[in-house]
Amino acid sequence: MGTRMPMKIIMDNNTALLRLMTWLSPAFPVGAFSYSHGIERAVHDGVIGDKVSLQLWLEDLLSHGSLWNDAVLFAETWRNTTHGIDCLDTSELAQAMAGSKERHMETMLQGSAFLQAIGHWGHANSKSIQEMAYPVAVAMVAAQNGIACQPALSAFLHAMLSNLIQGAVRLVPLGQSHGVSLMAAVEKDILDVAERAMSSSLDDLGSAAIISDIMAMQHETQYSRVFRS
Repeated sequence: MGTRMPMKIIMDNNTALLRLMTWLSPAFPVGAFSYSHGIERAVHDGVIGDKVSLQLWLEDLLSHGSLWNDAVLFAETWRNTTHGIDCLDTSELAQAMAGSKERHMETMLQGSAFLQAIGHWGHANSKSIQEMAYPVAVAMVAAQNGIACQPALSAFLHAMLSNLIQGAVRLVPLGQSHGVSLMAAVEKDILDVAERAMSSSLDDLGSAAIISDIMAMQHETQYSRVFRS
């Protein structure tokens, strides 16, 4: 693992906002719409069946589960990249933190697709790196573009939750108004977790969302399914 001189944060806020909106938009070609992160199985088994149970599920993922780990890995990658430190080790750790085959596929395929698409912004190294976990890829590119960590991480968590909510709206099913109200309800949680992750280290990695991990494992053998995870 090599080191280089620290990067300078030079991007203006307006450009940073536009890039985050593009990179984390549902239209950005990472295939996020095809993953439910185990929620499809949870709906199948009746663990999630309404807005309240979905909100509790998402809050646990965000504060104590896989999304918390993604936030820690994101912050670590951003810090390392700004100091010129290679982030491939962090990506390998992110792979190891994936609790099931489908979770591993979800983060790696999205990360690889993100690096491929980001080439339109002139990232030469994105062509040389073929595989990288999704939160690591987004954090690395955000830091390379001089985008501050906290807004980048908040936008990443917002995009992840938005995608899961939209999947659940179709699966439960819920009304679109329920989906919008859930995004409003988790707004403070997103900001709190992003702030907490900013001062985290790799020692803070860990998940207590065991049922979510079990649902992700059982989804692999589910006979009829819409999502890839």
